[in-house]
Amino acid sequence: MAQKFSRTRTPSGLPALALGVMLGSAGTMTATPAFAVDAECAAAPEPVISLNYGSRYTDDDDTRSTLDVDSNEVVNAALRPVDDFIRDLVARSNGVLNESDPTSASGAADCVLAQIATWARAEALSDLDSFTARLSMGARIGAIAEAYRQVRPLITDLKAVADVDQWLIQRAQEQLEFWEKEATSGARTGNLRAWAALALLNIGEVTNTDTFVWWASASAVRILCTAREDGSLPQETKRGSYGLHYQFHALSPLVTIAARLDRAGLPMTTSCNNALPRVVEYAFNDFEQEGALTQEYSGARQSYFDGTETLEDHELAFLGAYVSLFPNSPLVDRAQKTENLSNSKLGGDQRLLWQ
Repeated sequence: MAQKFSRTRTPSGLPALALGVMLGSAGTMTATPAFAVDAECAAAPEPVISLNYGSRYTDDDDTRSTLDVDSNEVVNAALRPVDDFIRDLVARSNGVLNESDPTSASGAADCVLAQIATWARAEALSDLDSFTARLSMGARIGAIAEAYRQVRPLITDLKAVADVDQWLIQRAQEQLEFWEKEATSGARTGNLRAWAALALLNIGEVTNTDTFVWWASASAVRILCTAREDGSLPQETKRGSYGLHYQFHALSPLVTIAARLDRAGLPMTTSCNNALPRVVEYAFNDFEQEGALTQEYSGARQSYFDGTETLEDHELAFLGAYVSLFPNSPLVDRAQKTENLSNSKLGGDQRLLWQ
């Protein structure tokens, strides 16, 4: 039986950090639109129970950096109902946190709970028929758990709470077993392991399951300890033209885990010779050099600079958590100037969550 991990919570279920001035007013955000709190609660969308899809990348590319256009479209289509549900759910949970009237907030929290409970009772995301589906599901399960965590202190339907807790614990256990028994050695030190770790942290905290919290901590440290002296993550920088992209992608869960564990009295910011600030600084330093550092490792011009993509605000949403850890970092200015520090898989508006 899993042990229990207890911690003191604020009335909102989220710790109060004095970052309002540092990050700017949450009211000025153009993040995921806050859900209007009202007396109505729409039915949850049809639960997605089974997922079965292959890789987004061509089979003959060991670096997993050459997209297969057709396969990518198949993966996106399969995940779209899940991701749409998450975006709406997180908008609702952020709306609860923004609501000043306790009665309205409690009603809106119960609405979030009801939507998750619909998926829980249907055993959503329980039938993952492909390795790739199991590999990529951590971020989605974690996002649902984070929306639940945000509203948990205000909800009143204890039967639904029990159903959701049981469902989340089962999904977390499946993820833990996948990463320990089935995932490849390379994947175990990559960004998807970090997203799975954040999922287990969210579930461990909201269900008070010590095992998941400790696994999340150990997983994050394991990944950070692979960092080279310059802060580059070998599992990410080898990814051809997407090397820097995936370095940034790993930062979102790693920084969030570190910030959450820090406030729980489990600091990891100095682990492995201060790996966390090194991996963050590497990403921004390389971006300023137009990906030249990662190009040395990968042999390819980086996607942010070859016309493939641009660095989006949601990729920088982790800065809300980062400046809570390092309030004197030069990245405070970058956080202030980034218009939209929001990422649905991190729980939405990071200024709201970390102010």
